[in-house]
Amino acid sequence: MDAIAEAAGVAVGTLYRHYPTKTDLVGAVLSRHVERMTLAVEEAADRVRAGEHAMTELTALVSRVIEAAAQDHAVEAAAQGVGASYAPENDTRAAAALTELITAGQADGDLHSDVTVADFYLLLATPPLDQPREVRDRWLTLTLPGFTAAAR
Repeated sequence: MDAIAEAAGVAVGTLYRHYPTKTDLVGAVLSRHVERMTLAVEEAADRVRAGEHAMTELTALVSRVIEAAAQDHAVEAAAQGVGASYAPENDTRAAAALTELITAGQADGDLHSDVTVADFYLLLATPPLDQPREVRDRWLTLTLPGFTAAAR
């Protein structure tokens, strides 16, 4: 906590006033990460509503989420280690926006009709986050076509 306070340019007492425990601090960082990802899904859905191609938005979204997860991998590991969590309403918001993106992709004929939000969550839970970006990009290039109607 001392090192974090120093890096943030605040007194350790200030840090403890806002985050009484390490779990509180890690939970706040995790919540910000999840909120950013939720906003990314909602923004992608907004762009599709405005006329952008759903599969293009889904591909960009998955890539962005994977890169963010690779960058925040240590935070997520720390969160699990101290039992930190985040507000579940983000899950509901993200799932609603992702459902909208999937439905649009299916309506365009790009996504297979049986693809679900759970499938995308599984996709996002399995990338090689500990590998270089080139490996993650290649993994996505090989994996994402399994979701598309043309691949079946």
